[in-house]
Amino acid sequence: MKKIDRRLRHLWRPYTQMHIEDPPLKAMATNGAEIILEDGSKLTDGIASWWTACHGYNHPKITEAIQKQLDIMPHVMFGGLTHEPALSLAKTLSNILPGAETEQALEHIFFCDSGSVAVEVALKMAVQFWYNKGQSERRKFICFRYAYHGDTMGAMSVCDPDEGMHSHFSGFFPEQIMVDLPRSSTAFCNFENLLNSRNKEIAGVILEPLVQGAGGMKFHDAEILSKIRNICSLQNILFIADEIATGFGRTGTMFACNQAAIAPDIICIGKAMTGGVISMAATAANKRVWKAFQTNKALDAFMHGPTYMANPLGCAAAQASISLFATGEWKNKVLALEKHFSSELKSCLKIPGIVDVRVKGAIGVVQVANGKNLPLLRKRFVEEGVWVRPFGDIVYLMPPFILNKQQMHHLTDSIIKVLEEWSKDY
Repeated sequence: MKKIDRRLRHLWRPYTQMHIEDPPLKAMATNGAEIILEDGSKLTDGIASWWTACHGYNHPKITEAIQKQLDIMPHVMFGGLTHEPALSLAKTLSNILPGAETEQALEHIFFCDSGSVAVEVALKMAVQFWYNKGQSERRKFICFRYAYHGDTMGAMSVCDPDEGMHSHFSGFFPEQIMVDLPRSSTAFCNFENLLNSRNKEIAGVILEPLVQGAGGMKFHDAEILSKIRNICSLQNILFIADEIATGFGRTGTMFACNQAAIAPDIICIGKAMTGGVISMAATAANKRVWKAFQTNKALDAFMHGPTYMANPLGCAAAQASISLFATGEWKNKVLALEKHFSSELKSCLKIPGIVDVRVKGAIGVVQVANGKNLPLLRKRFVEEGVWVRPFGDIVYLMPPFILNKQQMHHLTDSIIKVLEEWSKDY
């Protein structure tokens, strides 16, 4: 029997009932699209370390950028100081975010530590926007069923409490207005009526564009996104796009909002921003939002400042990661993943208990009728040499973009094989 590392008792692991679950696998190294374990075995990574490692692991350009910055200045506080990596990255982001070079440009960048913090910042920014404009009663947000925006308090308040793992905290965080995502003419009419009838109390609408992530990998099309954005504009309500999971190429365009040709008032980005190397995120706002904070009153300033805000190492990593998108090669890679997932995963529909297969960009999802025992399959996937983590009622793939054909087949063949085994006991 393998000896268990006694130091594990000091680790409080994420999303894990440690009293009953097996010890975690020990990763020793990463390379390309592989995770190398303590026993030397290799796992083809199907989820890019929670959707971050878009270029794969250990990319030399990102590593070199971090090392170079490490020798110059690893960190300095951002209050009262700035630095070249932050200035450079802010300009780069303003040039690539939705609405660039238009009146809707998201050219005012607030750097954050993580995606959850980026959402917290967006919510605070929206509330204070209205406060600074003399409308302090606007404090509620419209959010959607199956939404997931993070695990901090404000972010949890705009998540679906049932699908987003936060039901224990109901009644503790602020109560928001949760609705079903409108998908029909009647639903859109009701949605607009809601925004109109409660207009004076609503600070903003927050949505994950095209793909609702950890709430169940639910997809919607660009037309729905466009209509929601237009209704927000007509009702004079801020629209917040949470592109933490979808940003940086995951859905087939640099940002999901690009597919609807819209720009939000505020956008949250993170995860793949640094290529999965360092935790960093950002919240960006347009000119309209920015101007509400630029007054002669000290208290109109945005009072938020993470300790490691605009960390130079993170900025350097993000700048290097974004530069890798400039060649455009990523588009072909994402398209190849989309085609492969579409052609291979559809065979899962023949398996008893499978109710849906859906693909968007470099995202592949297989949904089952009853996901009660689905997380137990994680061990089987490891035995097959792949890192795939089912949750809820789905088995999904969001791998690094750099997978070769053999690795693509390894992932999809493993999913088909394991689900066929699972279906025998369904």
